[in-house]
Amino acid sequence: MEIVTGLRTMLIMGLAVLMGACSGLPSSKEMPTVSELAPEPYLIGVGDTVSVHVWRNPELTQSIVVRPDGYISMPLMGDVKADGKEPEALASEISKALGEFIRTPEVTVMVTNPASKEFRNRVRITGQVAEPQSVAFQPGMTVLDLVLIAGGVTDFAADDRAVLHREVNGEYKSYELDLEAILTDGDMTTNHALQPGDVISVPRKQLFRGEL
Repeated sequence: MEIVTGLRTMLIMGLAVLMGACSGLPSSKEMPTVSELAPEPYLIGVGDTVSVHVWRNPELTQSIVVRPDGYISMPLMGDVKADGKEPEALASEISKALGEFIRTPEVTVMVTNPASKEFRNRVRITGQVAEPQSVAFQPGMTVLDLVLIAGGVTDFAADDRAVLHREVNGEYKSYELDLEAILTDGDMTTNHALQPGDVISVPRKQLFRGEL
């Protein structure tokens, strides 16, 4: 019986070591800091309200909501694709098209209600927290802020194995977080500043890791 118990203990320890070696996640110390990330130009999205002003042509000046299909409707021109374009690019396209009807049109486009930004500029936390959250990003938010907004971690949280998923160069990459050190020891090493789009996941404790 003692031999079986010993083998079982060795198996659990071996699996824990193997899983730790296979996690493959880089340290969050390697994660680009928020200050190093160049701000991206605003792209018009579905639901945004755009103001199209045509100088000396008030009848062409419009305040328009981008439709679900990504288009807006303009006098003389009909439908124009707005989704995914910078305001300056859309203004240039409208100006070129209106050039067939009026002389040297001067067009400006402003986003007056960036509704689509509400979803792009959010941060999220999932897994073993009291209340998983998707909240609007606020400048200065940190990992700890988001954890506290979510009501803290549960008793079943493997908080030393939390992961921060961040979009870097157009693709999401995952980095280790140690929420246990932050919450229990006051070690703020991995209490990183957040950026829009960040997702924190807090896994559940697992028996084969010896966490239960």
